Amino acid sequence: MQKENTSAASAPSGTVERVLAILELLSHQPEGIALGEMADELGLPRSACHRLLAELGRCGYVRQLREQGDYVLTTKMPALGLNFLGGAGIVDIAQPIIDRLAEVSGELVRLALVDGDSLIFVAKAQGARTGLRYDPDMGIDVRLSCSAGGHAWLMTLSEERATELVARQGFGKPAQFGPNAPTTFKALMKTLDEDRARGFSMIVESYAPGMTAMAAPVTRRSQGTIAVITIAGPLMRLNPRRMQELGRPLQQAAHELALASAGSPLFTLRPGR
Repeated sequence: MQKENTSAASAPSGTVERVLAILELLSHQPEGIALGEMADELGLPRSACHRLLAELGRCGYVRQLREQGDYVLTTKMPALGLNFLGGAGIVDIAQPIIDRLAEVSGELVRLALVDGDSLIFVAKAQGARTGLRYDPDMGIDVRLSCSAGGHAWLMTLSEERATELVARQGFGKPAQFGPNAPTTFKALMKTLDEDRARGFSMIVESYAPGMTAMAAPVTRRSQGTIAVITIAGPLMRLNPRRMQELGRPLQQAAHELALASAGSPLFTLRPGR
């Protein structure tokens, strides 16, 4: 999914903010992006954008595909993330649980950590062996208003806090999501009430057309929700009836992750509330 246009009024100002904005934009452009397009997207002067790209290139984080060509990330940034997650023990703890749920469900299973005011996918297992495989990008900032993972987190928060988080992130443009994506707070709160009564979230063509997903919060008594675990797949296989059948295995996996979470410092960081 492409990053939304950033207006000049909200363009990054400080050097660090500009560098981070460039890295985030490049993470959504694996095939590369031209200097002019990048500068326009971020609302930066082309000279400043070029200077920062040169520094990022010198440090090994960015490269040009050819002379005067598009810019792309190198593997240095992903390697840093993988080293961090590996050192934090999250893969060792979560992967066996995720793998088992993927085998049971036959669909894509992912783990997203609560990181301040965001949800970030950090681990996954693909259970589908044949046919259509749903596998969106990892490391994305999850859209809270229309994703199963977002709903699983929001349903554990107060209405005031949930509204604050969604208002800060926004509902996004309807054309970027599925036909059933909530576009008002009233519709979202109704969905969250249904999720709370069920014990896990379910979406049908909300995040993307033809796709469904479900998610359960990973909750520790002293910290609240620290993560969510999701199952996602095509509507033709993962229909509402199938999601109801998978509710118990999903909640069991979330419970196992909560019990195992004390073994990783990432899980002990105080999440956003």
